[in-house]
Amino acid sequence: MHLEFKNTIQDFSRLLFPHYCVGCGNNLNDRNTVLCYPCLSALPVTNFFTIPNNPVERSFYGRLHLQAAAAAYYFTKDSLMQLLIAELKYKQNTSVGFFLGRMMGYQLMTSERFASIDGIIPMPLHPKKLRSRGYNQAAIIANGIQSVWNKPIYENIISRTIFSISQTTQDRIHRWENMEGIFALKNANQILQKHLLLVDDVTTTGASIEALGSVLETLDGVKLSVATAAYTV
Repeated sequence: MHLEFKNTIQDFSRLLFPHYCVGCGNNLNDRNTVLCYPCLSALPVTNFFTIPNNPVERSFYGRLHLQAAAAAYYFTKDSLMQLLIAELKYKQNTSVGFFLGRMMGYQLMTSERFASIDGIIPMPLHPKKLRSRGYNQAAIIANGIQSVWNKPIYENIISRTIFSISQTTQDRIHRWENMEGIFALKNANQILQKHLLLVDDVTTTGASIEALGSVLETLDGVKLSVATAAYTV
């Protein structure tokens, strides 16, 4: 009787507060996910977390000394991944970021290449952009990672001190010019001698990650790896 009553309450709740797949709009029974099974199966998985010398790692050769780097999914124009990233960054849908983080967390925790990670640093947002958006999408992704892969998140180690314009339409040179000198360290003693995972939403040119990493790698004993939700093809 108790189980029947619980099921009735759940069915009534679904009628009052429907939960839809971000990808196709179909109704979802599981409120802990944002995609139905067909849409989840359609995500373009890279498998980079288990592959040395993958395209993400190669993109940082000569720019940062990384232990490992990977992205969970491919990002292409007019794709499901583009829709998910837009939902996260521009439509206040933080559940997408947490979901993507969980998917990354499962891949990270089963990869020997990332086994020595001591903590996570999400890409910082400038306070002005943080106030405007209301949240840091990279921090949301980091929280999702942490929910399945128990690693500390360091958000008070480095700050973004210069407000830069959106880099979506910028080429590699201009993206790098926008990144010069925009990060400042604080409380750096907390991460000395640690292997840190830099987390962001999308790897395009890698200018933001390069600028962040170039500051962190000056610290005593710090090693760096990178993980992003998507990689632009």
